Amino acid sequence: MRLDPGAIELPSTWVWKKLKYVSQLGAGDAITADEIAEEGPYPVYGGNGLRGYTSKFNRSGDVVLIGRQGALCGNVNYASGEYWASEHAIVIDPEGQCVVGWLGELLRSMNLNQYSQSAAQPGIAVDNIAGLELPVPPVEIQTKISSFIVSETAEIDALIEAKQKLLGLLAEKRRTLVAEAVMHGLDRSAPLRPSGIDWLGDIPAHWEVRRLATLFTEKDERNKPDLPLLEVSINTGVSVRQFSTTQIEGTAADFNTYKVTRKGSIAFNKMRMWQGAVGVTPTDGLISPDYVVADPSPDIDAVFAGLLFRTTAFSAECARNSVGITWDRLRLYWDGFRDITIGLPPLDEQRQIAERLGVEASKIDKLANATERSITLLKERRSALIAAAVTGQIAIPEAV
Repeated sequence: MRLDPGAIELPSTWVWKKLKYVSQLGAGDAITADEIAEEGPYPVYGGNGLRGYTSKFNRSGDVVLIGRQGALCGNVNYASGEYWASEHAIVIDPEGQCVVGWLGELLRSMNLNQYSQSAAQPGIAVDNIAGLELPVPPVEIQTKISSFIVSETAEIDALIEAKQKLLGLLAEKRRTLVAEAVMHGLDRSAPLRPSGIDWLGDIPAHWEVRRLATLFTEKDERNKPDLPLLEVSINTGVSVRQFSTTQIEGTAADFNTYKVTRKGSIAFNKMRMWQGAVGVTPTDGLISPDYVVADPSPDIDAVFAGLLFRTTAFSAECARNSVGITWDRLRLYWDGFRDITIGLPPLDEQRQIAERLGVEASKIDKLANATERSITLLKERRSALIAAAVTGQIAIPEAV
């Protein structure tokens, strides 16, 4: 929020003061990555909190830290004791003139990111926030407001934490459900046999063992610039890519070099296949020439394949078939993909598995979406409560 002295009526004992008159402000000091370790006597704080530890310190005392650079500039954190404040943080030291907890939560409620100076590489200069007007109560009331915020937000934070844990459990349940079905089938009583595939283990006795080379054909069709552009991501698989008008103009000249992928094909990002960047194309479209496009044979259902390919076990097998000097440069090319062997149920069973998983996953996703919405509402409630408290808009016991 932006605080407007003309629009907010303060309690009678409160006054408006500029930030520079209730604290000392200054940027932190540069420190190299080599000087930061996982352990050490002094913590290192950057623009987004703790970065690690070092053998020296440049600040001491209780202060508020503001992220100074990057997309997270304006973030509010705290530091105390002896520590190193890096050049990516603005140090706001009340020097006993006000309560740190009150000041930090007031600044957090003000969304300081709105004062960043550049869209390409956002940054906040000290002078940009030094002159901001703050509603300042007497110090004893600041103390009571700070205690009130800690007390009142504790329950909200506990609820948020519990719901976030639930989201993790739901995600794990979904992953386990899919993996069990696409690798071992729906019928737990079906006779099993060794697959001979290390990553797969036993499979239903009536399933085949097939190399992907017998199930997919690589495609490299080009020069169809009138189709929508698609992208492959780790989180969502294949989806239509969203562009601004300027981005479309900047890339249109290259569209004729993009690969064509037809609805129901499999597409994957060579650099991120081992992390699950693969999926079924939802529509005819264009995809990066650096990606692989493969059409399924009549023996394999594309939806079943897409579910199998996004499992953790299959991703690990992709990593073993990828090439690269280091883990973050691994690439899975067509030759590596086609050599992977999978367990394959009959086509009608593949479709049954895909249909059942669609129903069950939808139930989980519905609960997860509802949980995410409740977390959003709790965070909004928390922010509104803090904003009202630090601006004197709600009555706080013993703080009048």
